[in-house]
Amino acid sequence: MDLAGFQKTIDVTFNDEVLLKEALTHRSYLNEDTTWSPQHNERLEFLGDAVLELITTDYLFRTYPQYDEGRLTSVRAALVNYQNLASVARTISLEGALKMSKGEAKDIGRAREVILANACEALLGAMYLDGGYDITKEFVTKHVLCDAESVIANNLDKDAKSSLQELAQERFKVTPHYDVIEEYGPDHKKVFRVGVFLDTKEVAQGEGLSKQDAEIEAAKKALHALKTS
Repeated sequence: MDLAGFQKTIDVTFNDEVLLKEALTHRSYLNEDTTWSPQHNERLEFLGDAVLELITTDYLFRTYPQYDEGRLTSVRAALVNYQNLASVARTISLEGALKMSKGEAKDIGRAREVILANACEALLGAMYLDGGYDITKEFVTKHVLCDAESVIANNLDKDAKSSLQELAQERFKVTPHYDVIEEYGPDHKKVFRVGVFLDTKEVAQGEGLSKQDAEIEAAKKALHALKTS
């Protein structure tokens, strides 16, 4: 997809298309096309992550005065995690516009989702620099914050680790523990793979952009496995 087509899809027109090109350039692509002029998107991703958190935090704070800090934090985490951002990226056809190496393009599953989530954050960073806070906020409201009511209504932000601990102690008289199995990705955006164990038995694994996110994902999978076993 060309830049004009992508801008039409996201309904945002950039004044500086170099920023948009940078946001859509994965680090790996520069190894295959040394003539490509923009740098990769990791600096914009760093900025976009902060902008997204601010917009989301402000929205939740103002919209749900009845919730305490803990509930607001868990809802925010459910909205801005890499799985949800990858879904947003696919909704806006970012995948087809993203420049990456042939090897990275073959990635599937969680590796691809992380790439898409990072690019989505980079797009927000570019949008913020090019058009300002209000334009970025409008985009985030339309594509991310629209899920807030569903997250709350369906308890999608519920603390999976606490639920797993209660179930494990009730059924097996043990407390789950979590171990990091693998770390990969750039230093500022590492992906953690964590296993959750009951005594010495691994029940499930989870991945996330922080150890906490990975532990929550592992706990969710463990809960599903235990409830269906």
